[in-house]
Amino acid sequence: MNNLFRKITCCVKIDAAIDFDFIYDLVEDKYSSDTGRPSIDPVTLIKIPIIQYMFGIKSMRQTIKEIEVNVAYRWFLGLDFYDPVPHFSTFGKNYKRRFEGTDLFEQIFTQILFQCMKQGLVDTDTMFVDSTHVKAAANRKKSKKILVAKKSARFYDEQLKKEIDSDREMHGKKPLKDKDDDDDDLNSGGTMSVQMKEQKQSTVDPESGWFHKGEHKEVFAYSIETACDRHGWILDYTVHPGNEHDSKTFPSLYEKLRAFGPRTIVMDAGYKNPAIAKLLIDDEVIPVFPYTRKHSKENFFRSNDFVYDEYYDCYLCPNNQILKYSTTNRDGYREYKSNRHICEACPMRAKCTESKNMQKVVNRHLWQDYLDICEDIRHTPEGRELYALRKETIERDFGTAKEHHGMRYTQQVGKEKMAMKVGLTFACMNMKKLARIMWRKGRSSSDDTGNTGIYAFFNFIYNIFATLMPFPDLQFNY
Repeated sequence: MNNLFRKITCCVKIDAAIDFDFIYDLVEDKYSSDTGRPSIDPVTLIKIPIIQYMFGIKSMRQTIKEIEVNVAYRWFLGLDFYDPVPHFSTFGKNYKRRFEGTDLFEQIFTQILFQCMKQGLVDTDTMFVDSTHVKAAANRKKSKKILVAKKSARFYDEQLKKEIDSDREMHGKKPLKDKDDDDDDLNSGGTMSVQMKEQKQSTVDPESGWFHKGEHKEVFAYSIETACDRHGWILDYTVHPGNEHDSKTFPSLYEKLRAFGPRTIVMDAGYKNPAIAKLLIDDEVIPVFPYTRKHSKENFFRSNDFVYDEYYDCYLCPNNQILKYSTTNRDGYREYKSNRHICEACPMRAKCTESKNMQKVVNRHLWQDYLDICEDIRHTPEGRELYALRKETIERDFGTAKEHHGMRYTQQVGKEKMAMKVGLTFACMNMKKLARIMWRKGRSSSDDTGNTGIYAFFNFIYNIFATLMPFPDLQFNY
């Protein structure tokens, strides 16, 4: 009974808080006014998968079965007691013929978010960004090996190359040759030799990616990169294969977030690299990253034991010896090398380097100054407070989506259908949040706006019973 009452009140609250009429404008060009037989109402059609993702129902077949016997679902869809429920294939056929290849579901998510913003509930000054993985509908044993480029283009490659050439010129070095121009990169057939690597690809869902992290089981999955505000409202999302790193997929999400004009973005260690730090700081956005432990061999000096002297552009080792600038490599790192003759007699060499030429090399990225700024932000009280909110915002949203909305795995095949599922799921989460707040406001106010939905629902129930067993003397007075 508690579960049934929860579903009834959820449907009533959402119907009272959300205006779904915008769907007619979004799908107007997908329907014909004078050709073919009358179709199912577009709002009713879209509400069917909304019910599925709202209550975490596993499949469309099960959703239709639930609608057939659940009065609250019928009322939410605008169906009378004797109205036939659409066939379970109705939405799939309409998706294939009308909505495939469009951004309809992303627009629905955006329109729901705008309704939340109109109520003054969304704060876009501070955003929390993270990603989670959703198991794909792909058998992990049905796969094949494919060859892909070992290095793919990154969003900052052109800018970094210019700065590398500029830095080398400043230090009196020649610009680096493009790899495309090297004769050594041409094989005997005159074609470009590109470094390749083997990658596992699903034969069931080729757009998913092979995912393995920590103690998790190796599966094909999708990565859902998401942003929310400090109150947990989901602001936007992107969908990627599960084998792509967060730092690689972040730029596509950030392009969407720019429209909100964020002042601060809080992210975990997966995004902490010089390129993202520079991207945000150049846009006057404050990045908040966590502490990351410096990796080194056991009983060896760490990188922060070597102190950088900005004025003389050199490093000082723990034995107070100078490591001078040597070169700037293709990856954008300046290399600082010690004097091998001094290192040979150094009593700390066993804790410093194991190189055969007895020379210590320390690398510093051209954009390391941006990471240093991020470290200063991390130590501020505001930075610590904001990062601590991640577990109450973005991580809680992911937990809610997986526990209550069926986002631990998907039965959709393909990135486009996965984006539909994610968009509607996040729209449902925002709808529930808005409906709950508006319901409380309505009940606490002096008027009866908060009770309109429940009155309409019980009037619907009364009409059903009046049809089955008429009671002429029974009346509702409210």
